Amino acid sequence: MARPKPQRVNPDDVRARTYGKSGNPARAGSGPRAPRGPATAADWVAGARLRTLPLAIAPVALGTGAGVVAIADGPWHPARALLALVVALALQIAVNFANDYSDGIRGTDDHRVGPARLTGSGAAKPKQVLAVSLSFFALAALAGLALVIVTQQWWLLAVGAVAIVAAWFYTGGKHPYGYYGLGELFVFVFFGLVATAGSAYVQALTVNLEAWLGGVGAGLLACAVLMANNLRDVTQDKAARKRTLAVLVGPRAGRILFAVFMLVPFAFVVFFALLYPTAWLVMFALLLAIPACIIVLWSKTTRELLLALQLASFTALAYGVGLGLAFAF
Repeated sequence: MARPKPQRVNPDDVRARTYGKSGNPARAGSGPRAPRGPATAADWVAGARLRTLPLAIAPVALGTGAGVVAIADGPWHPARALLALVVALALQIAVNFANDYSDGIRGTDDHRVGPARLTGSGAAKPKQVLAVSLSFFALAALAGLALVIVTQQWWLLAVGAVAIVAAWFYTGGKHPYGYYGLGELFVFVFFGLVATAGSAYVQALTVNLEAWLGGVGAGLLACAVLMANNLRDVTQDKAARKRTLAVLVGPRAGRILFAVFMLVPFAFVVFFALLYPTAWLVMFALLLAIPACIIVLWSKTTRELLLALQLASFTALAYGVGLGLAFAF
């Protein structure tokens, strides 16, 4: 009986299983993913990271409600609120695709254990992902330009330009600040203070205390969502030399910070409830926030952290919409 002919081992196959694109040794479950077929419509929708979109809706709703309070006379401006929402949503989606592109070409996503990304998984060409990201940046710019024309506040062009530049260099460029522990600062400023105060300003052409304090709360909740995401990827980010805040302070301190980010905003709700009685209803959002904190503080798996991220995102939505309605009505 003839012996079976031994199969030759391709050294390139062994190397691909052993090393990621960045040249780092691959670990089980954290190595490069095998290239997939062309991205489907569902892949592109997933690439937009819909679970993060409440972070764009919340500050606009909150800021619009604060702006309605600040209007001295006359009605509020729903068209301006809609344009502000388009700006926020388009920027959020643009950032998500920009991160996909930048992390993918840099090799950071070779170490991912979370949902596959378009660039890192090979489902889409980097240029395609970049083109989609730039398209949403352009949409945000057009909506912002429309707001400037309607309000005649031309200095807002500078604010929009800074927001777009900051969004790109979060993970883009040679020295992305998101790789140096500054990601939370970015989301706090732009998805908290700027988005909330800006939404109030285009309504009343002034920014009141409701908008500033509400913006702090919305920004802290956005930081919590980012912290949950980075805690999930802390081991892989270390391997990729991506120094997020979770990597810099360590998982234990990161878990505590998550709870702080989640709970401090509700102190503002207590304050606002003294002036707007219906604001007490926003405290029901703690039914989402407290379980999220418990999960993060004692989580063992990445799936648990993903659930906490989703709960934090919906907490932000309930917080922003709830306070916005309390202010407006």
